Amino acid sequence: MEVNSGPVAKQTFHLPPLNLRVILMALLLLVGLVPIMAKDAILTRTMRQSLIEDRQAEIQNRSLIFASRLTRSGYLKNTVDRDSALNTEMDTVASIYNGRLLLVDSSYRIVRDSFHLSEGRFHLAPEVIRTFRGDTVSSYSQADHYLVMTTPVYDSIVNDQESQNRTVEGALLFITSTEDLREQMGGVQNSLYVFDGVMLFLLLALSIFASWLIMKPFHELRASVSKVSNGDLNQSISQNTYQVTARISDSLNETLRRLKALDQSRTDFVSNVSHELKTPITSIRVLADSLLSMEDAPVEMYREFMNDISREIDREAKIIDDLLSLVRMDRQGEEQLNRKNTDINEMLEQILKRLRPIARLNNIELTLETVRGVTADVDEVKFSLAITNLVENAIKYNVKDGWVHVSLDADHQFCYIRIEDSGIGIPEDQQAFVFDRFFRVDKARSRETGGTGLGLAITREIILLHQGIIKLTSSEGKGSTFLVRIPLNYIENTRPAGQRAQQQGGGQPGQTGGQNSGTETPGGGAR
Repeated sequence: MEVNSGPVAKQTFHLPPLNLRVILMALLLLVGLVPIMAKDAILTRTMRQSLIEDRQAEIQNRSLIFASRLTRSGYLKNTVDRDSALNTEMDTVASIYNGRLLLVDSSYRIVRDSFHLSEGRFHLAPEVIRTFRGDTVSSYSQADHYLVMTTPVYDSIVNDQESQNRTVEGALLFITSTEDLREQMGGVQNSLYVFDGVMLFLLLALSIFASWLIMKPFHELRASVSKVSNGDLNQSISQNTYQVTARISDSLNETLRRLKALDQSRTDFVSNVSHELKTPITSIRVLADSLLSMEDAPVEMYREFMNDISREIDREAKIIDDLLSLVRMDRQGEEQLNRKNTDINEMLEQILKRLRPIARLNNIELTLETVRGVTADVDEVKFSLAITNLVENAIKYNVKDGWVHVSLDADHQFCYIRIEDSGIGIPEDQQAFVFDRFFRVDKARSRETGGTGLGLAITREIILLHQGIIKLTSSEGKGSTFLVRIPLNYIENTRPAGQRAQQQGGGQPGQTGGQNSGTETPGGGAR
């Protein structure tokens, strides 16, 4: 029975990491060897050609001398008593050059052969025919390694004016081997091989040293990074030998700075969480101990203490809920948003309707101004929470008989929501920290109003999840203005959750900046 194992997973082949030092050594060797090999090829070719040309010149000179002497002695005309000394000299020269001399008469018959093998035979080679026309022919066979020089033998010795009237009565062929030249070239090549071996050794040593020298800054950089990976965040990385190492050092130092800031932020966060959670528990314990220490305490006092304990428990629960909300947003990012096209005008009206009873307690005038109808892709529940936090803060941290003004506007791309108040304002030196978790401008008043110090942190995270920004403008004693800008249409964000870049503030058309430019900072918080 066949078993279907399902589709086979396609395996992807990946090359192992390459050793950069080996690559550098190979490149340096290649750069050094290519010119040496090219030099060897050019030098060998030039020397071979030079030796052959020198041999041709020598053979041509010898052939011209013999041709002249043959003409003067009437060698071809005197068939009975030929110059024996000349014969001996031609045989000797042919032997010296490891060659062969042939003399062909006008009937193309060989009358003299230094090897005495072909005398009396006919020789109708093309170069012989050309020689009888008055040409001196030279040819070299590279495959068989021999050189042929064919020289005309004239019937008389005359001056240049009468040279055209001379008749070629014979052809002198000088055939010589070039094996001795090959042996000379072999010796030269052996010397070149020795030289190349020495140069290869020197190049190898130089490439090893040069690659080590080039890679040294990278090894030092790796050593510094290793110290950081072992937990030494105070390590300063400085490697400016090359531009690339300088840029890497700057990037690593910036990463270290962010890691240290993140580490410090986590430390502060844990400390703040511990403090904020401990404060209600301490109050509950004090109240409970007070009740236990009193004998026959009246019922009214029990009720009052129990109401205080209940409020502290509610405050503790609110802190825990806010912390859980922040943790969920940090982990899940934009994936947790339930976006849909929402009427922002109606949403703001509902928010202000819910908050007007709180505003009336301190006689705060709460107004809404809408320039035009606006719809946007938002998570209505979460975005309502963010705007509610801002409006509620504007009410709580206001002066008696003050006002809170909410306005809505939009252009072709963004929705703008502005929350202005006539409240106590935020000191300029504290405006950069209002979004930090557990940060409070007025700690005593925050606790009185029931603030957890996490409202603006949650607000900022929600706005960032909506790919928006939040900007603060405030003057102490003159009130504050928060401007929220979000895109009207949702655009897929390819960045992973938790790695959202810092975003710069941008205002409504025609807006002028206040004391704070509104640049976003990591973290969040509430007043």
